[in-house]
Amino acid sequence: MSADSFRSVEIERTSVGQYVVRNVRGGSLSMGAGEDASFTPVELLLAAIGGCTAIDVDLITSRRAEPIRFSVEVTGDKIRDEAGANRMSNIEARFTVTFPEGADGDRAREALPRSLQQSHDRLCTVSRTVELGTPVSIVEAAGSTGD
Repeated sequence: MSADSFRSVEIERTSVGQYVVRNVRGGSLSMGAGEDASFTPVELLLAAIGGCTAIDVDLITSRRAEPIRFSVEVTGDKIRDEAGANRMSNIEARFTVTFPEGADGDRAREALPRSLQQSHDRLCTVSRTVELGTPVSIVEAAGSTGD
């Protein structure tokens, strides 16, 4: 794994069901079990899916015109599947993007459908990883004490 491809976050427990997530650049956010305003892991998954495509689309379309409105609503259903395991289904990222009138806005509106498709098909690491079903390994780190 090369240094430019490696990604990581650290999650630290702050109290029962409460955590802080930190990235290597110093950013942090709170995560929890849904008992307070902290984001749940499922909400962060939905945010990552929508955010990844939002960044792609924004970078492409805003070269043509600054949007008047740019919002994304990401929804899905948390279900228990046939095997009795929890997972998300029916995930949808719904983009509402408005550009100003005029030639630049017209160019941005024309680029919007293509940029959404490009993000979905090849640019967005998050949704492509989810759709491809990449395996996840859960391991106990050396030095942990499970007793």
